[in-house]
Amino acid sequence: MQKYEMLILLKSDLEEEPREAELKKYADIVVSFGGSVEATEKWGVRKTAYPIAYKTDAFFALMKFEADGKAVAELDRVAGISGNVLRRMITKVEEK
Repeated sequence: MQKYEMLILLKSDLEEEPREAELKKYADIVVSFGGSVEATEKWGVRKTAYPIAYKTDAFFALMKFEADGKAVAELDRVAGISGNVLRRMITKVEEK
């Protein structure tokens, strides 16, 4: 199992309940593949560096988790087809 971080940008106009459900969906995917979620940091609504889908702000969240490659592939697939996700980036955390 490797450690990963997933930075996800959600639409800023989402209400709190659907936003929490969206973040929980990704945590549930990690757990269903035998991984574990260490933390989910909610950074709040921030300006983006450039417009994404004609929007200039987004809700930023960072999920730190430990999983295998199949879970990462599924996370990327599900986030890619979600209408609430503007951008996502999954990176492997190098051990020091």
